[in-house]
Amino acid sequence: MSQAAVDSPHWENVVSRLVAERGDALTRYAYFVCGSQDDAADLVQDALVKTFGRLRNGFSVDSAEGYVRRAILNTHIDRGRRTTRWRKIAHLTATAEVAESSSGDTESRIDLHEELQKLTPRERACLVLRYYDDLKVDDIAATLELSPGTVKRYLSDGLAKMAISLAEPEPHTTRATPTTSTDRPTTALGARNGN
Repeated sequence: MSQAAVDSPHWENVVSRLVAERGDALTRYAYFVCGSQDDAADLVQDALVKTFGRLRNGFSVDSAEGYVRRAILNTHIDRGRRTTRWRKIAHLTATAEVAESSSGDTESRIDLHEELQKLTPRERACLVLRYYDDLKVDDIAATLELSPGTVKRYLSDGLAKMAISLAEPEPHTTRATPTTSTDRPTTALGARNGN
C-alpha cells in the first residue's frame, strides 16, 4: 500500500471537518476579501484545492484554516492583478451599456461594500487583515510577504480613498436671504412713525 493511500483518509477527514466546522467562517472571510458572495464561494473552493492539492502531513483543522485563509488572500490578489491588467485595455474593446447617472441625489446612502470594491486588491487585503482580522502591521506584512512600510502605505492609501468616498456630501439647500432690520415688513404703526 502506498504512502498516499495511507495518508489520504487523514487529509480527507481534515478537509471534511474544516468545511463542516469552519466553512461558513471561511466564506464570510472570503466575502470580506472579495466583496461578492459568488466569488467568495469560488475563492474558498480554489483555496481548498490549492491547500490540499498536495498531500501534507501534520495538518489539523486549525492549522489548515490558516493555510486556507492565506490561499484565499493570495488567490484574490492574483485575480485582482489579472483584472487590473484587463481593465487597462478593456476600454479599447467595449463600451458601457448603461451610462451612470450624473445626479448626485440618486444614491442617498453610502454602501461600504461598494467603496471597498474600488480599492486595489492589496489595499483591500491590508484593510481586511487590519480591521477584520485585527492584525498588526508586522503580522499583515508577514502574511502578505510585504515590508511593514509597504503595508502602512497600502493602509494609508486605502483609508484615504475610503475617507474621500465616505465624506458626507453637503446637503443641497437653497440659501435664504438673511433678514436685516431694514427688511422688516412695515406695519401700520411703523408707517405712521416713518419706519
